[in-house]
Amino acid sequence: MTNYTKMTLLGAALAAFLLPATAQTSSAPATSNSPATSSAQTGLETGKQVQEHKENEQERIANGVGNGSLTAGEASSLEKKESQINQEERDMKAMDNGHLTKADRAALQQQQNQVSKQIYQDKHNGVVQNTHPTTEVGKRRENQQDRIAQGVSSGQLTAGETSHLEKQESNINREVYADRKANGGKLTAAERAQVNRQQNQVSKQIYKDKHNRRHQ
Repeated sequence: MTNYTKMTLLGAALAAFLLPATAQTSSAPATSNSPATSSAQTGLETGKQVQEHKENEQERIANGVGNGSLTAGEASSLEKKESQINQEERDMKAMDNGHLTKADRAALQQQQNQVSKQIYQDKHNGVVQNTHPTTEVGKRRENQQDRIAQGVSSGQLTAGETSHLEKQESNINREVYADRKANGGKLTAAERAQVNRQQNQVSKQIYKDKHNRRHQ
């Protein structure tokens, strides 16, 4: 056998030996240098978006309370809705080991969108709270509204606490309005004393709620 024939046979044998290894290498799936995003990470990011949406709405409510574009009654209603959404979120997490499902997040987002629209409507409906009162009663009310707005903005007041406080403020405002209407636009000394006692009670409650270590 010539040297040429030997070399040809040796080359063919070597090619046959290497072919399976080459095919196996080419069929192996390509790998990426970047780590894949886990479903847990995706859920965490979406959970953050839910929280950010909630914080944004609280900031908008605080701004409305502070500048008078939201009355006490409007703020109470909005915060009641926020509190209900927060409770629903807690219930959802309790049913799924502390996590929100995709359906849960969609439901919460839909409800938050509804509250967001209501915030806008309430802040632009022309009904405002007087932020430059001249009476002692009015100045006291404005001071407490500022304290509530600060508590909402800082997270010291939860949505539920704010709703309760603003409901009390709204009740006092209605009482003052009714008393003035019945007395030619003025409050009697007895009525002023009564309003002052009620405002004192709300003032104490604002302080307690802002220092009870519950946060939004």
